[in-house]
Amino acid sequence: PSPRACQPHGANEEALRYEIEELKQKDLALDQEIAQLLSEGYSLEELEKHISLLHEYNDIKDAGQMLLGKLAVIRGVTTKQLYPEYDLELSD
Repeated sequence: PSPRACQPHGANEEALRYEIEELKQKDLALDQEIAQLLSEGYSLEELEKHISLLHEYNDIKDAGQMLLGKLAVIRGVTTKQLYPEYDLELSD
């Protein structure tokens, strides 16, 4: 059973209330951040395009990391040891 299943019913409700409040705060913070970006002249379409490009970048980066990992296993080295060979920075 999950840790929540072992808790009294009231504790589950309290945990859910806390989680809901946290989500409301995150929602409010995101709304404020969007309002700030809009006030700086960004458009919703532009923001959506940036988000889409970031997702694509992360997908490509994940695939690259996976390939580096497989290559490192084949060569019997760490991925960190492959970075200089491909002119990559550790922050890449």
